[in-house]
Amino acid sequence: MIPLAERTHILALFNEAVDHGARKAKAGEVMGLPLRTLQRWQRPEAVPVDGRTRRQHAPSNRLSDEERAQVLALANSDEFKEKTPHQIVPMLAERGEYYASESTIYRIFREAKQVKHRHACRPSVERSKPKALTATAPKQLVSWDITYLTSLVKGQFFYLYLFMDIFSRKIVGWQVYEQENSELAADLITDLCQREGIPPHQLVLHSDNGSPMKGATLLATLQQLGVTPSRSRPAVSNDNPYSESLFKTLKYDAQYPTQPFASVTAARDWVTDFVAWYNHEHRHSGIQFVTPEQRHAGEDRAILRQRKAVYEAAKAKKPERWSRNTRNWDWLSMANRIEPLTLAGRSLFKSR
Repeated sequence: MIPLAERTHILALFNEAVDHGARKAKAGEVMGLPLRTLQRWQRPEAVPVDGRTRRQHAPSNRLSDEERAQVLALANSDEFKEKTPHQIVPMLAERGEYYASESTIYRIFREAKQVKHRHACRPSVERSKPKALTATAPKQLVSWDITYLTSLVKGQFFYLYLFMDIFSRKIVGWQVYEQENSELAADLITDLCQREGIPPHQLVLHSDNGSPMKGATLLATLQQLGVTPSRSRPAVSNDNPYSESLFKTLKYDAQYPTQPFASVTAARDWVTDFVAWYNHEHRHSGIQFVTPEQRHAGEDRAILRQRKAVYEAAKAKKPERWSRNTRNWDWLSMANRIEPLTLAGRSLFKSR
């Protein structure tokens, strides 16, 4: 596109030549420009503006202003203000409600300048992990670890032992003690196997390399129960990601106390409430946004079928808003997405 100043100069030379008797076509030929171009430049409306910038396209299936305001108000309500669109949409679908897809809600957020991380913690960064084991059903693979809970005495802590089923993400065992050792862990895994009805040689128990995890009492108990131990690789801090992620969820929960726990009883009371919320109310992104209890009990299949029916009904009602197939709520697709744990070394109970 020729700049406006250069156009003005060329037109001035062209008009001067015509005023002195030159033919317009010949003058344009000498300047290297078609006569029609020079005539178009002389029109009052011939402003050098890129027409592409004036293009305005409003999709025919775009949500109305009222619908977009409704979606924004719902997303900012007390119930959903700390949840992402990827959590909001499945919860609404479970109720039989559909307003918009996740991508549409994100567009609404961008227009309202509300695109941000909706939790107090920093966004997680996904990193690739070596693959070794995959849980295809409950009671096959359990991850456990110990975390500190602060007490009123500086330098002293309470210790939360937490066991999580990898397949369902359900907390299947926990306790808060005033010390950490393998004897207490052995009691907890014994209670877990009895309560869950886990037969010998079915369960793999994964942990990091802490001293309670390598204690002789715990290893002997695992051998007696027929539980295969698995531990993280030495000097690799992310080989037990499921337990670490669970501890982050626990300590960044909105109800986590801002003050230290006054006693071990107070810590146990709070963890009791957290476990009930986590297992029965928390929508986990790793299991298609159902609760761990629903996944553990096998209820997630019916829930996912219901969500699929809601999506299909929404597409049938307004097909112009769907350019492709509805969201994949198939159960098997989620089972294949479960990332396995990393095992290091050989089994501790390998026969010689």
